Amino acid sequence: MKSFGAYISKHLASFTGFILALLFINAVIFGVTFQKTFTEDYGEDSPRVILEMVADNTTQTGISEEAKQKLRRNHIWAIYLNQDGLPFWSLDLPDGLPERYTIQDVALFSKGYLAGYPVFVWNTDDGLLVLGYPKDSYTKLTGNYYPLQFIKKLPFFVAGMLAVDLLLLFSAYYFSKRTIIQNTGPIVAAIETLSDGKAVSLRVSGELSGVADSVNKASRILSRQNEARANWISGVSHDIRTPLSMIMGYAERISGDQSASSPIKEQAEIVRKQGAKIKELVQDLNLVSQLEYEMQPLPKEPVRLSKLIRSYVADLLNAGVYDAYPLNIEISPEAETEVLECNARFISRAINNLVQNSIKHNPQGCEIRLMLEKAEDSLLLTVEDNGVGLSPEKRQELEEKPHYMESTDERLDLRHGLGLLIVRQVTKAHNGTMAVTSPEGGGCKTVLSFPIK
Repeated sequence: MKSFGAYISKHLASFTGFILALLFINAVIFGVTFQKTFTEDYGEDSPRVILEMVADNTTQTGISEEAKQKLRRNHIWAIYLNQDGLPFWSLDLPDGLPERYTIQDVALFSKGYLAGYPVFVWNTDDGLLVLGYPKDSYTKLTGNYYPLQFIKKLPFFVAGMLAVDLLLLFSAYYFSKRTIIQNTGPIVAAIETLSDGKAVSLRVSGELSGVADSVNKASRILSRQNEARANWISGVSHDIRTPLSMIMGYAERISGDQSASSPIKEQAEIVRKQGAKIKELVQDLNLVSQLEYEMQPLPKEPVRLSKLIRSYVADLLNAGVYDAYPLNIEISPEAETEVLECNARFISRAINNLVQNSIKHNPQGCEIRLMLEKAEDSLLLTVEDNGVGLSPEKRQELEEKPHYMESTDERLDLRHGLGLLIVRQVTKAHNGTMAVTSPEGGGCKTVLSFPIK
């Protein structure tokens, strides 16, 4: 199940990325909007540049033709005043402007405006050059002043504030993410536990208490369902035992009755064998119920797996396994004395299911190997055969499907499909893992890995 924490983190990261992208877009729009300001008004057509150019191309008698064209292209008028405030010359002077200026007049308009026209002045050796721009072209701050120290500190201040803003943004993202994960973590863990079919009891206060109540309600419903299912299986199994024992007993008596005809004996033997399969099915159902629903703690004790494997093989040989299924045991020296905390009966059942699986699926016979190895902090129990093996489709089916009541017919000649499920459940109950592979050359290999201290 996908973690809520990762989901929320993804969206918080997307939110942060959106903010950064928005800031970038704002910067681009600002640059495009004010491109003219920076490329023209502060470029080669800026007032200062034009002032310098006109001052370099002017004398007391006039200015060059190039300077005139430059001024007229930019709609600028000009006047060149001598030391007494009289003009040496003027160019395109607007109507209403005086021809002579006092010291007070110069002091006033040099701050910014002359009769509403923004003006820029340049002091030369001979006098004062004045350039006037259209009234709606520039605004000048004539009454404000700023300390030089402030101007020097301003870029560092802006950069520092931006760094602080980014730090605060990241901190808000980090603490929001941590808070959300802390609040939703127990709920996520509870939902994951529920998905495994286990009951939970969740206590969460605050805004998510309603979600916790819903999870607890679902857990109670699941617990009741599991308990009802386990009780039903146990009850049915108990009710089946007595009539099944009677059926198998009568069938055995009939098959052993010398006065009965051969067809009757054969049919009675079939009834007895199928009854034994039904009995095995009931036992499997009880075992699966106990493992899957965890209705009671699994008793465990220290067990030497090497000894357990040899004991199982000895019992199987004593029971008369067919010659077509030779059994080989391979136990590494490192695994010989290793002890596993486990339930010996359940581990033996898992081994038997794997061995019987190889026998049932290879009627022509096959070699079966039981191996025990130690790998770092794990014990590897392997059951392998060189029989027909598994197709990729069947192997995927075994890994993905629960196998409940698979592949049955009216004669119960095929397995009910609980064999590998029991192996998987036994392995899981011992905190182990199960892997089923089928080599290209044929055969089937199942590896059970159990952690050891």
